[in-house]
Amino acid sequence: MGFARAFAASTIAACLLAGAALAQTYPDHPVTMIVAFPPGGADDASARMIQDAFQKALGQPVIIENVGGAGGMIAAAKAAHSAPDGYTILQHQDALAAGMALYKDRTFDAEKDFVPIGLVNTTANTLAGRPTLPPNNFKELVDWLKQPGQSAKIGHPGVGSFGHLAEVLAFQEMGVKVTQVPYRGAGPALVDLLAGQVDLGPISAVAAQPNIKSGKLKAYAIFAKKRFAGLPELPTFLELGYKKLDIDFWHMLLAPAGTPKPIVDKLNTALRTALADPKVKQLFADGGMDEYPADEETPEAAAALLKREIALWGEVVRDNHIAGE
Repeated sequence: MGFARAFAASTIAACLLAGAALAQTYPDHPVTMIVAFPPGGADDASARMIQDAFQKALGQPVIIENVGGAGGMIAAAKAAHSAPDGYTILQHQDALAAGMALYKDRTFDAEKDFVPIGLVNTTANTLAGRPTLPPNNFKELVDWLKQPGQSAKIGHPGVGSFGHLAEVLAFQEMGVKVTQVPYRGAGPALVDLLAGQVDLGPISAVAAQPNIKSGKLKAYAIFAKKRFAGLPELPTFLELGYKKLDIDFWHMLLAPAGTPKPIVDKLNTALRTALADPKVKQLFADGGMDEYPADEETPEAAAALLKREIALWGEVVRDNHIAGE
């Protein structure tokens, strides 16, 4: 037993020393950041907003590789199976947590096969309605939804997306039944909402803002931890009394499990340096995004959020019998 313990201790010490040695020279060539969705959306935009400041802080180029498909699961699998050396990292979002329940045939586990680097940003989303929808505020909306025989049509960006799951949870908590209308992305869903083809939809606050200001959309509440500065009159669901809806659309960086802690720490330091850059802060503000408070930018805070979100969205998926496409 004594020999076994000594051997185990020496093995752990050797691994720690090897990790520390790697970290001393890391990075000595470009780092690939896999983004879990195609160009043109919030995920790609988020990665490109931090790219310049992040690579300057690391001292090596950061190459963005967009890998779409299966609600972000293809990208996550590719990153999870990459070498744990810090040269392949992943930017993902709420869909990573939801995917644990949505996709049964995946080849990785989000908690076991990744080590979080840190949280990148959060984006507010509105529950918006067509301009001719009768309700003018949230209370009126709930009353309208609960009218006998009412079955509002809800357009969402796609099965398993944050917009889809957030609004499913919202209507579940309101105690109302609705008809789901899935679209292939947020753009087509917004077009049909503006045209009155559907009644309501989860729309990013930055996309909804000009349409609300011009009267082309109505808005009732915000999916976010705090009010959106561009629409300060809109309450959050938490303010309206829905404790389960204290949720965010977040982005985080992750590395494959087994990546040495000194390398994860270097990546986290570079990320935090990038997030403190005034240019990045302005890009976030222009895009309707917020960085997290400094004490929530740690790998530990990101890991805790991922764990909570896996439990939350897993419950929503199971309760509503949702399956990934």
